[in-house]
Amino acid sequence: MKITLTSVSVGDQQKALTFYTKILGFIKKTDIPVGDARWLTVVSPEDQDGPELLLEPNAEYPAMKQLKEALVKDKIPFTAFEVSDIQKEFVKLKSLGVKFIQPPTETMGVMEAVFDDTCGNLIQIYQSL
Repeated sequence: MKITLTSVSVGDQQKALTFYTKILGFIKKTDIPVGDARWLTVVSPEDQDGPELLLEPNAEYPAMKQLKEALVKDKIPFTAFEVSDIQKEFVKLKSLGVKFIQPPTETMGVMEAVFDDTCGNLIQIYQSL
């Protein structure tokens, strides 16, 4: 068993695609119309055949809306992405207007930072020490 797909809940797929590609630097991999939505995935430019991140248009479903609101209230990231240099990534993302709720902080052998993805999710970036 291996992980090939994971998802992040979004309300507006185009807005999410813009943020995840133009700001975070992921690459669009799959874009297939599915009814009123799209099967829309992005991948890391460092591993284009690796796991895909589905920009899942389910943010307005009551259960997902409640989950996302609870996670944000408790400051719990929806998912996490590894970076090789967290300080460099932090400075770059801040310069692009990303709003961090936690700057790089050392916690249990990793440096981590948390930001708002503009889609209602908190996302963690981390660097192993």
